[in-house]
Amino acid sequence: MSLRRFAPLFTGLTLSSAAFMSPSALAAPTHYPLTLDNCGVPLTFAQAPHKAVTIGQAATEMLYALGLSDRVIGTSLWFNDTLPQFKDANAKIERLADNAPSFESVIGKHPDFVPVQFEWMVGPQGAVGTRQQFQDLKIPTYILPSDCEGKNNLVGADGTRLEAFRIDALYKSIAQQAEIFDVQDRGQQLIDGYKARLAQAIEHAKAHDASRVSAVFWFSSPDINTDPYVAGRKGIPGFMLDTLGMRNVIDSDEEWPTVGWETIAKANPTILVIARMDRRRFPADDHEKKLAFLKSDPVTRNMDAVKNNRIVIMDASAMESSVRLFDGIEQLAKATDAP
Repeated sequence: MSLRRFAPLFTGLTLSSAAFMSPSALAAPTHYPLTLDNCGVPLTFAQAPHKAVTIGQAATEMLYALGLSDRVIGTSLWFNDTLPQFKDANAKIERLADNAPSFESVIGKHPDFVPVQFEWMVGPQGAVGTRQQFQDLKIPTYILPSDCEGKNNLVGADGTRLEAFRIDALYKSIAQQAEIFDVQDRGQQLIDGYKARLAQAIEHAKAHDASRVSAVFWFSSPDINTDPYVAGRKGIPGFMLDTLGMRNVIDSDEEWPTVGWETIAKANPTILVIARMDRRRFPADDHEKKLAFLKSDPVTRNMDAVKNNRIVIMDASAMESSVRLFDGIEQLAKATDAP
């Protein structure tokens, strides 16, 4: 882990979560001390956190969506610019690093809560630091369940799915953090809205016979001319495709395996979904360079999806277990409109 004249054919549906908020009964307030399990690690909170440092854009924007930007004092590991509705709040918060922050920069903010998007950041690999290192300082780390449940992060560059991603893992991330911060009503409103958006995307795909569509998700590449990182069948993009009745031509349980373009061209997917990101860790992070490669490479330029410009340009963050996933699945559902 994308040429402007080849603009995306499809744009996302703009559905408001607020429009689907259900008038459900108010949730009970959190009773502290609160203890919950997170990826096999018990976490106890004597009170709602006041100083959160986030590692990962998905973790950050989840707190923003819960109305907790005033509790965030530092962020890191970003793929895209923040969503427009969070722009003003985000501008007031220090970004410790565009990619992985140092352990020292995180603890230097004296946080009382560190929510983390990817387990490899604070897991056994400890790209930032291990959970034990944080625990020794009495700083609880919360890994989004979607990146640890049913997944082995010690196999493959980005981990291997032992079980297919389930949307309930994302809802669980929202609900648990809402409970930690005692904002359960807001958490339930978000979940209700996201469920409604997902149901509407599924209906849209069914109405346009999504079963005839196959796809490949290209995230990035170590070098533009090398094998790309594409989405495996059990991760978040695989969930999107399966949920809409489409087919992923990549048959791998790895989160983002590398697969040769010859193999992809032979599978000849109906559409190509390429990640757009502001991160520049690899040359292929630039979606314009992805597009230029697809149109010029002797293998890829002859693919039906390229010749017919059936290319969806999707924010990288919408390919993750994040509040943007619903933007991504709406955009993918809209792709079924094309002949």
